[in-house]
Amino acid sequence: MAREFILPDFASGTHDPFLLKDARKSAERVVQAIESDERIAIYSDYDADGIPGAAIFHDFFKRIGFKNFSIYIPHRHDEGFGVNSEAVRQLIDEGVKLLITLDCGITDVLPVKLAKENGIDVIITDHHEPPDALPPAFGIIDHKQKDCEYPDKNLCGSGVAYKLIQAILKINRFGLKEGMEKWFLDLVGIATLSDMVPLVGENRIFAKYGLAVLGKSQRKGLVQLFRKLKISQKDVTEDDIVFMVTPRINAASRMGVPMDAFHMLVAEDEDEAYSAVEHLDTINNERKGVVASLVKEVKKILRERHMGSIPGAIVLGNPLWRPALLGLVANSCAEEFRRPVFLWGRDGENMIKGSCRSEGTSSVVEIMRTASTGTFSQFGGHHHSGGFAVANDQIHFLEQKLNEAVEMIKSQRQTGGDTAKDGIQEDKIEDFMVDAELKLDDINIGLFNDIDKLAPFGMANPKPIFIFRNILPISIKKFGKTKDHVELIFNKKDGSKVSAISFFGATKDWAEKIRENVRIDLIATLERSLFKGRPELRLRVVDII
Repeated sequence: MAREFILPDFASGTHDPFLLKDARKSAERVVQAIESDERIAIYSDYDADGIPGAAIFHDFFKRIGFKNFSIYIPHRHDEGFGVNSEAVRQLIDEGVKLLITLDCGITDVLPVKLAKENGIDVIITDHHEPPDALPPAFGIIDHKQKDCEYPDKNLCGSGVAYKLIQAILKINRFGLKEGMEKWFLDLVGIATLSDMVPLVGENRIFAKYGLAVLGKSQRKGLVQLFRKLKISQKDVTEDDIVFMVTPRINAASRMGVPMDAFHMLVAEDEDEAYSAVEHLDTINNERKGVVASLVKEVKKILRERHMGSIPGAIVLGNPLWRPALLGLVANSCAEEFRRPVFLWGRDGENMIKGSCRSEGTSSVVEIMRTASTGTFSQFGGHHHSGGFAVANDQIHFLEQKLNEAVEMIKSQRQTGGDTAKDGIQEDKIEDFMVDAELKLDDINIGLFNDIDKLAPFGMANPKPIFIFRNILPISIKKFGKTKDHVELIFNKKDGSKVSAISFFGATKDWAEKIRENVRIDLIATLERSLFKGRPELRLRVVDII
């Protein structure tokens, strides 16, 4: 088992795509559409999970010489999440005969019904929690369906889309060489890491092989993006993707048009790729400023309104808040206040929509599902993140109903109810687990290489955490344009130095307490920095005692 984890094998570690419910008949329908030159539309979500999936299908169709297709990615602010009826009507007018959804569609009953009534077969590929009443689609590929026997229930949206590609190629390879589809794993890897799914099982293989392909990827947009961000492409890591690449893909939909990110991923012209990268970087910087302001506003309201007594669920909204940015704000609040957070604003069509995030021990989907009937006009997501829409006449009752749902789930848990496993857990802050105590002199390339065998790290496979006791920082400095980051320098016995970095650590409680030449206990992870091409082993601060 340990060997399989450290040395995952693509052939033996991935599952037969036909184990997915409806995968065979869906793949046969796609093959039929390609062979008959029927118009196919790919309809993907607008985030860093859905957009790579759309790019995968774009590349697949181009490689097999199929041209009769279109890509549709809804505008986050104007159209919202999922398949919408206006978009379906547009696809009807285009003469689409087969509609394939990526990372969305599982809750969109009425739009799918509209498509079906107008002669469009719909294949849904999704990984969100299925509702009780499913859309009337030709095929639904979602491993979270109760009657789906697929062994791995943790794939991201693009992971499911990739399994459909695998299923198609098992029926007809359309002249593609065996194994060529592995070159799509750069995009599957980005999506898997971006969507924060557990990095075990098939996801570990997708992430590990995805990083390997990314290191060799010839995608002009990605090459330009790595260059812009000063990322060494051949050494690209999961942190590079999650903290640098993902936000720029997501910025397209949060701040403008999601197709901008799609065009960056599929660009075949150097100038087009360069322009796309520059644009995404610019709007991501704008996004940072807006989100920071929103986080500050929300936290100020919380502290003033609740005066230290935070309810079971945090529920706040403002018609002026842009729903596309609220997921990031909710995540920050959930981490700080250790409560599930639901934030809402108004979209471009004057509809009340919001995002929610779990603090890590509760399921926001279960909370929304438990809320009294009629609370939401639409909702969906994963255990730890989701989205919702609320009718105007219900918004004033939202906080009350969500907190009632939280209390109901807690009560069911205490009495052994069935929803306990997916609902609210005990109200407590979980201490992080320290894996080992080390000395500064233990830090060397051999230790790093041993740890690196466990990578990529993420959900369900966190980085090992170490404690360094009674160590003396000889230098403490703040850096960055606004001095948000903190660097501590320590001496090893051989006279060499070790640095410990905390990005945005200047706002941490410990930042005001530490002093040069005053001993501390440091809790940190070990990492290798390649900033400006200079390899350096350093520590990443988790906490300082």
